[in-house]
Amino acid sequence: MRRPLIGLTAYAEQVRYGRNDLYAGMLPMTYVKAVHASGGRAVLITPDDPGTDVLESLDGIVFTGGGDVDPAHWGERPHPETEADAGRDAAELMLMRAALDADLPVLGVCRGHQVMAVATGGSLHQHLPDLIGHDRHRGATGTDPLAAGAGDYGRHDVVTAAGSLAHDLFGRQTTVNSFHHQAVADPGEFVATGWCPDDRVVEIIEHPGHTFALGVQWHPERTTDLRAFAALTEAAALNREIAAAV
Repeated sequence: MRRPLIGLTAYAEQVRYGRNDLYAGMLPMTYVKAVHASGGRAVLITPDDPGTDVLESLDGIVFTGGGDVDPAHWGERPHPETEADAGRDAAELMLMRAALDADLPVLGVCRGHQVMAVATGGSLHQHLPDLIGHDRHRGATGTDPLAAGAGDYGRHDVVTAAGSLAHDLFGRQTTVNSFHHQAVADPGEFVATGWCPDDRVVEIIEHPGHTFALGVQWHPERTTDLRAFAALTEAAALNREIAAAV
């Protein structure tokens, strides 16, 4: 039986490979392995020549982590710490809106979680230390025992809202890793259902009106806790079955 086909948004970066400098479509293999470990089959979606037709072949999609979302998309001037990628923003905001319109199962990870909010009319805090007075959501070297090799990721708890998908998946409280300085301020059409209890930074958003649309601010792909990926794959498999029956 064919595995659910899960798209992963990817970066386009200038990289050094052997003796060559290349402009490459790339993504950490941790995302690919998380999809495969959860029963899906991963394919990369690069930001060049973007088009919503790619969604027609997919059973689900993951909007992955990466750089900042340009605050121009919610009408603000950039903070000095902002580093945006206009090409990736354009591609992913378009794909996010189309995926939600098609009710394709969607998982947003870190930046992807933020793209969910911005794509539906929401906004972000541009630089968390200005808001909460610390930078522990990025952590210091060696502070992340949840993920081997993820040296400067922060580690903190997340609490969830009763009755939410987040609560069903993660329970009342879970411990996560994170590396970010932007964060959801206004979730747009989504609902915030998980927070860091120490500073109330939004860690989970979801959309009750969609089959599966969940955003998490942390990086589950760098841990052994793949519940978010497993839930996406399960929703994607059901989505494929429904489409085949029509």
